[in-house]
Parts: sequence; structure tokens; C-alpha cells
Amino acid sequence: MGRTGGYPDEFAQLAPLVADSTITDIFVNGPDNVWIDRGAGLERAAGDQLRASGGFDEPSIRALAVRLMDLGGRHIDETTPCVDARLADGIRVHAVLPPISSAGTLLSVRLPRLDRWRLAQFVEQGFVSSAQRRMLGELIAARKNLLITGAGGTGKTTLLSAILTEASPAERIVAIEDIAELRVDHPQFVSLQTRQPNIEGTGEIDLTRLVREALRMRPDRLVLGECRGAEIRDLLAALNTGHDGGAGTLHANSLVDVPARLEALGALAGMTATAVARQAVSAIGMVLHLEQTSGVRHVAQFGRLVLDSSAMLAVENVTA
Repeated sequence: MGRTGGYPDEFAQLAPLVADSTITDIFVNGPDNVWIDRGAGLERAAGDQLRASGGFDEPSIRALAVRLMDLGGRHIDETTPCVDARLADGIRVHAVLPPISSAGTLLSVRLPRLDRWRLAQFVEQGFVSSAQRRMLGELIAARKNLLITGAGGTGKTTLLSAILTEASPAERIVAIEDIAELRVDHPQFVSLQTRQPNIEGTGEIDLTRLVREALRMRPDRLVLGECRGAEIRDLLAALNTGHDGGAGTLHANSLVDVPARLEALGALAGMTATAVARQAVSAIGMVLHLEQTSGVRHVAQFGRLVLDSSAMLAVENVTA
């Protein structure tokens, strides 16, 4: 099934790839060096696909980068050679120009999935086992706060979307995202998205502010699409004040790395390791760690945050 509509004309040179709904990432490393990810690891894009769209040389790649950044309200040139932009429908584009890139203009494009998965599909695909599915159902029904962790590209956002779909239709879900990527089939799901500063450097609305705005919207479930900075302080505070059933995602290479990642983010907000530990143990009911092994994504471990003998944050494995 192909993507239909919603994608800017500026993507014409990459149209055959953008139109493929199985592709989640496109990496342009040069005119004849384009890679894609369908969820099973990187593979080289067929050269004839790009040639059919009217050619793809270094000047055209650079021009594409400039057009995409302009579309996202950003500017890229020799003085600002590394720029990240967010476009419509959750598309994320990062570009790097020479001389920072010695190989020519580089483009990284993240395309959100347009389909909305349910947990039953994760079981069918082997992403989640039957025992894990039962545990997830119990956690959702008990309104436990969940933290989904894993490396980039392991399916954290996709799994979170499916989990939120299982929530009661009578519950109001408010999500806060840097880029609106969650695709949730739920009648009361609403999403707030950050806004980057304009070219004058004003108008920015960050995740920390959006957490505060979301709390004024009377959420039954508060969701932070990705914890990546000082907003972790506001999220932990919110989840410790009666907002059960919330969730978030966090980059971590392994389950045992989660405490250190939370402490590092807490430090950005001026929190001590002790404060992070006590709030995290109280706020987060379960950690779900995802991995990609031999191109297959799956839930590798469940974990519970605890305090160790030194009152520092630790995690213990939980068997589904």
C-alpha cells in the first residue's frame, strides 16, 4: 500500500521512496548512495527509482535540502550548514552541507507510519509474545505508567501508539511530542507539538511548556512522546500527582542503562540523582525495553525501577 497525499511537492525527487508506506527512513549520502529502512535494517535504494524521477546529482540534492528547510521555516547555507526541520504530517528532515560533510550534501528523512497498529498485530509479527501481550493488557487496565525504551528505530513510537489504542474510550489522552508521530486509534486522543523558533529566534514552544499546558487540559492519561531533556522533571512531577496510566519513550541501549539515562536527563533539569531516583520509582510502573536482533524488532525485557542499597536508581528484570 502506498502513501497518498500529505507529502509536499518538494519531495518529487524522492517520490518513489516517499510513496512506499513500508519505508520509515531515507538516507541520502550522495547521488548514487541512497539508503532506506523498512524496519529490518538498512538497504540500498534501487538507482533506477531515483533516475526515473528526473536525476539526482549533488546540485539537485543541495537544492532539495534548501527547499525542504525553507518549507520547515528554517534556513541552511554555508554559515548554518547543519539544520533540522519538521514538516507537515510528522515528517522530520535533517541536512548537512559541505564542508561539514566531506562527501557532499547529506539528507536524513524520517517518515511516520500512516497505518495504526493494534497489539494483536504485534503478536502476529513476533514483536510481542502472547505472555507479554497479556501482561501489557493487565498494565493498561491497571493504569500503570509505562516507559518504553530502546535504541533508535526499534519501534518505540509504534508500540506506544498501539498501547494507547487499548485505553478505555472514556479516557482522555493528551500527548506531548517534539514531532507529532503517534498514530492512535482512540476517540479522545489529542496531541500537542513543539514549535521551533522562527528565523528571528522567537516563537519557540518547547516540551517543558507543553507539559504544563497539557496538565491544564485535564488528561486521564498524560503521554510524552520522547523524553530527551529537562522536561523529564515536569513529566515525573505530573505522574506523581495522580496522573496514572501515562507513558513515554526514552532512548537507551539496554534495560540496565535506563537509570543512568534518567539521571542524565534529570541533571539537565537541575535534579539530583537522589531526586530522580525517588520520583522515578514512584512515577513509573513498568519499563518495556525494545531491541532489534537480526533485523527483527521485539520486546526484549520488562523491568521495574527500584532503589538499591545506596538509595540510587536501579532496575530489576520482570518476567512476563
